Amino acid sequence: MTDMKPFKIEVSQEDLYDLQARLSRTLFTDEIPGSDGAYGVGVERVKRLVDYWRTGFDWRAVEAKINAYPQFTTEIDGQNIHFLHVRSPKENALPLILTHGWPGSIAEYLNVIEHLLPEFHLVIPSIPGFGFSGPTTDRGWGTERTAKAWVELMSRLGYDRYGAVGNDGGSLISPEVGRLDPEHCVGVHVTQIFSFPSGDPAEMEGLTEEEGAALGILKWFWEEKGAFNMLHSQQPQTLAHALADSPVGLLAWNGQLFDETVDDDFVLTNVAIYWFTRTAGSSIRFYYENAKAGHGAAEPTTVPLALGAASSGDFASIRRFAERDHRNIVSWNTLDGTGHYLAHSAPKVVAEDVRQFFGKIA
Repeated sequence: MTDMKPFKIEVSQEDLYDLQARLSRTLFTDEIPGSDGAYGVGVERVKRLVDYWRTGFDWRAVEAKINAYPQFTTEIDGQNIHFLHVRSPKENALPLILTHGWPGSIAEYLNVIEHLLPEFHLVIPSIPGFGFSGPTTDRGWGTERTAKAWVELMSRLGYDRYGAVGNDGGSLISPEVGRLDPEHCVGVHVTQIFSFPSGDPAEMEGLTEEEGAALGILKWFWEEKGAFNMLHSQQPQTLAHALADSPVGLLAWNGQLFDETVDDDFVLTNVAIYWFTRTAGSSIRFYYENAKAGHGAAEPTTVPLALGAASSGDFASIRRFAERDHRNIVSWNTLDGTGHYLAHSAPKVVAEDVRQFFGKIA
């Protein structure tokens, strides 16, 4: 099946009323006074976001913003795939496929679209199990299967030469696209490179002070904020019952990875997409599928790779490990004034880094 069906977001008024009713009946948890988020996402932050969700957040404006761009769905490998397809007026523009992660969505890239045009045609898909692609219906939709679907999607769109861009989970998927389709994928630009120590003591010899600090950031994140990853990897269905039934539970759980530097509208846009599409549970299965797939001895990628890393946040890419897994790193930049959701918070900065990288190699 290769049909491309036009798509438009149309959340029913009944679903909006149901959400309002659920929000109005929220039973907030207690909190130790003065704990200031030490135990996780704090009550005051959740109350503030819930109040805004009820009284100020405009979902219909979000719909209109996304619906202003051409959207389609197609079936690939038995799964519905939703994507934005924004073509440049330049026919010879380089196509890019831009991939979000969890708890993000296609909303991550809305602000950067205008800054990437007209140099690029843009394909912005919802990962299977996320958002408007809808829940996954069978096993195995992790990094590799998603990357295979992206290769097929770009082929169906008639793009025999393209680049891949990713953030968060998209920083896992995009390099895999390059690995699977080096004949057509000319380069990969990501915000994180997930290359870690293998356990070989030789890898740790001569660590610089900067590399030691980066390892410290990774260690802190895993020990202090990595519980979500473990639960998603082991028991996603157990958590899914709560997330599917409570929009406030979903807000708090997903909100743990939206730091205070992003605006409330962005947080609620992403959470609402999961809520209205009923993909809170299917999205976190992505972690389970990757954990069960294991980590084989894959050969290093060879397509040109660029890192445009955030200047702040809870992750640090370390080049000595990245070069073990990727043989053709041609750009390694830290983007000033940016956080985890770079394309949303600093779209001009991100677009310029993407433009410079593909300008070198394309």
